[in-house]
Amino acid sequence: MVLKAEELLAGSSITHEIELPEELLSFNMQEDTEREKAVVVLRPLTVKDIQLIVKAAKDNNVLTSSLMLQQALIEPKLKLEQINSMTAGLVKFLVEKINQISGLSVSEDGLSKLVQAPLAKACFIMAKEFGWTPQQVSEMTIGQILLYLEMVNEGNR
Repeated sequence: MVLKAEELLAGSSITHEIELPEELLSFNMQEDTEREKAVVVLRPLTVKDIQLIVKAAKDNNVLTSSLMLQQALIEPKLKLEQINSMTAGLVKFLVEKINQISGLSVSEDGLSKLVQAPLAKACFIMAKEFGWTPQQVSEMTIGQILLYLEMVNEGNR
């Protein structure tokens, strides 16, 4: 079955409720009987998000993580200063979840290399093979792009 562009792009608009481990929170959830579970809502990062993050953060890995979290965190929406005041363990946990839902399996150092020249080539291949515009490709997650590049690769074999 050949998917339409709208079906491919739909993955980038899906949100995910992520339950936070109690040990990463600064309050004791067992004492607070009002809380059932502590969750945040995340969305996958798109290619466009990653391009902006890499450009803004340059070689600063801490800033990269903070910007990733700021872009992906839907609820609660936090400012960069608030994210920077979170515990390192909580940020690490959330960034790992963002990587997971975005289809990223590379380190932060590898993220910069992934986005540069290979992204331009991926846009070209997808435009040629599927007739998509750079705007459509930039709204896809890295996982989606890798999947479709693999499909093109399989078709060429």
